[in-house]
Amino acid sequence: MTNPSDDPAAPDGGAPPDDAAPTADGDVLLDVRDLRVEFRTRDGIAQAVNGVSYRVAAGQTLAVLGESGSGKSVTAQAVMGILDSPPGFVTGGEVVFQGRDLLRLNKEERRRVRGAKMAMIFQDALSSLNPVLSVGAQLGEMFRVHEGLSRKEAREKAVGLMERVGIPAARERVGDYPHQFSGGMRQRIMIAMAMALAPELIIADEPTTALDVTVQAQVMDLLAELRREYRMGLILITHDLGVVADVADTIAVMYAGRIVETAPVHQLYKAPAHPYTRGLLESIPRLDRKGRELYAIKGLPPNLTAIPPGCPFNPRCPLAQDVCLTDRPPLYDVGPGRASACHFWKETLDGAR
Repeated sequence: MTNPSDDPAAPDGGAPPDDAAPTADGDVLLDVRDLRVEFRTRDGIAQAVNGVSYRVAAGQTLAVLGESGSGKSVTAQAVMGILDSPPGFVTGGEVVFQGRDLLRLNKEERRRVRGAKMAMIFQDALSSLNPVLSVGAQLGEMFRVHEGLSRKEAREKAVGLMERVGIPAARERVGDYPHQFSGGMRQRIMIAMAMALAPELIIADEPTTALDVTVQAQVMDLLAELRREYRMGLILITHDLGVVADVADTIAVMYAGRIVETAPVHQLYKAPAHPYTRGLLESIPRLDRKGRELYAIKGLPPNLTAIPPGCPFNPRCPLAQDVCLTDRPPLYDVGPGRASACHFWKETLDGAR
């Protein structure tokens, strides 16, 4: 195998190479730099986010992939400013949105950014929506709080939003409650709520969880359409690689609280440069492998209170060597707009081609 020391590496700390910056679609909206989050528990300190860095531009979709517990949602919560109380603590890094570091703003300044400038779509719409308020009241509240509209004006705005996201008979249903809508319709209401004030950036955390395949496709098409229409940035958090194939521009793969690979979507699907990414792709059912046993990555993700030394993926990696047990790999620059935190990324790429 290639000696990892012969490979050009990106600077330590997890920042993607400069040529990975999204510039083709516009100025950078969000620049997350070396973000670190920990949870202080009775069992020890869980390093949930370990130096995550990524960028999102206007009109660009960044998909953040990884197994449950990899740090995807915690990173998003830290960016949104809703992870601001024990046991979770942001311990380092910067979250630069439109030129301002959000981590340096006070609570009132962060509140003015949320909703108006950036919004989040949560994965469980039924638990995220208030069950004792009509959907019209919940949608209208955005306009009453941020724009000072009357109840009547806010209700009209709510009807318009429901129509925009494709809810049939919106005017008749604006007074209905969340439990009276199907799962797909509730998710559309969550999207409408996020879009209410036309934010520049939306973070969608598992927006298609528990939905059937047809409804998943409809929700993803709607998000892609709104992104194009409003030219907003979109961060799509998921563990399902099949969901993002047609909507993402760039993919960031997370494992044990850090990004282990970034690449343009089609390049990553064609030739992954990290064994973990390769394992995720091989676990997707394919028509040309009918009758074969479905591949599964061996073992389990590490305990975040006791992350192994060296590469965190080494206990599960088929390519692990002695260096992987002792030296934590930086994000190597592996090509234009591509990076991989693997000492043996060349072998991984060669094996995928």
